[in-house]
Amino acid sequence: MSAGEEKERISGDIPRSEATSSLQPMEFTEKPQAPVVAYHPAVYVVAWITMSSSVILFNKWILDTAGFRFPIILTTWHLAFGTLMTQILSRTTTLLDGRKKVKMTGRVYLRAIMPIGLFFSLSLICGNLTYLYLSVAFIQMLKATTPVAVLLSSWVMGLAQPNLKVLFNISFIVAGVIIASFGEIKFVLIGVLFQLGGVIFEAIRLTLVQSLLSSAEYKMDPLVSFYYFAPVCAIMNGLVSLIFEVPYIHMSDIARVGYFTLLANAMVAFGLNVCVVFLIGRTSAVVMTLCGVLKDILLVFASIMIWGTPVTALQYFGYSIALGGMVYYKLGAESIKSFLSELGRSWAEYGAKHPVQRKVVIFGMVILTILVVLGGLAPSVGYDPGQMVMDGTKWWSSKEHTTNGS
Repeated sequence: MSAGEEKERISGDIPRSEATSSLQPMEFTEKPQAPVVAYHPAVYVVAWITMSSSVILFNKWILDTAGFRFPIILTTWHLAFGTLMTQILSRTTTLLDGRKKVKMTGRVYLRAIMPIGLFFSLSLICGNLTYLYLSVAFIQMLKATTPVAVLLSSWVMGLAQPNLKVLFNISFIVAGVIIASFGEIKFVLIGVLFQLGGVIFEAIRLTLVQSLLSSAEYKMDPLVSFYYFAPVCAIMNGLVSLIFEVPYIHMSDIARVGYFTLLANAMVAFGLNVCVVFLIGRTSAVVMTLCGVLKDILLVFASIMIWGTPVTALQYFGYSIALGGMVYYKLGAESIKSFLSELGRSWAEYGAKHPVQRKVVIFGMVILTILVVLGGLAPSVGYDPGQMVMDGTKWWSSKEHTTNGS
């Protein structure tokens, strides 16, 4: 072998040696990724229904039962607490990392975020004022008109083209709510007006959010949206409360409800915003729509059980029409058919694997249906504890009178 060939061979070996040595450190620089903990979608659904229902019932209890009749101050407290918590989460967790992708400028904040925050504040104020006049059950029935208001506002703002077929579909929602309103025993006009105002303001807010999110550079999840909206809403609500409520509130009013109670109320309200973030992306639109309907139904029955709210058969009938129309409008016939077919297959598989449990579930559903039907056929559903005591006293007095007379 000549010296030139030896030199060529050695020089050819050098790049292979360098390449090998340069690749070796990469094996030690890669870090294993932490496993992502994921739960079954049912966990997120149950958490969302629980938190959403708890916020409504908690607010009703504080404003009505506990006698803290300052709904604007309560809303301001929720928003101020939410502002504080989002600032803490943005610095300590990754839940708000989505805000880094949003090209937020001062001009965008003034022209887009502040108008949305204004209507958000108005919807919250009207919504909480409604608790002073109406029952939770009737409020949920009136809230069924929200999809109708959103559709009409999108038509007015030019985000969607008017469609007679869609208008016919949503007419069932309106008809159902009107029937339920005629059946309401404790109908208070000012409360209905506040609730309808809240629905209109919420519809405008959702339409503005839809317009903002139509641009890819402003895509954000609900918690990031709350991060931007909460401060301006807290300031707006605070200014309104300075005029209408702050001059009339005393520390005794706050102490009567309890500082811990108000803190817990704000924590539950903020927890709902966090639950929404985890719920989105882990369930389909069909499941979210049906879960919303289930939540509304559970709130109606919770109002009956907790406050003895009377609900007439006409309200059951009207609310059923409204809920059916809302599901059909949001999902469409094809989505409902595919969901029902999938549900039928899952139910058949469950029955094959657990026949005894399936029979127990069917029996429980039959009993529940009978109770609901019998309740609907009655003049009203609900009870008044004071009236029960009076009736019992009258019955005992009549019994004593009969005994003495004999």
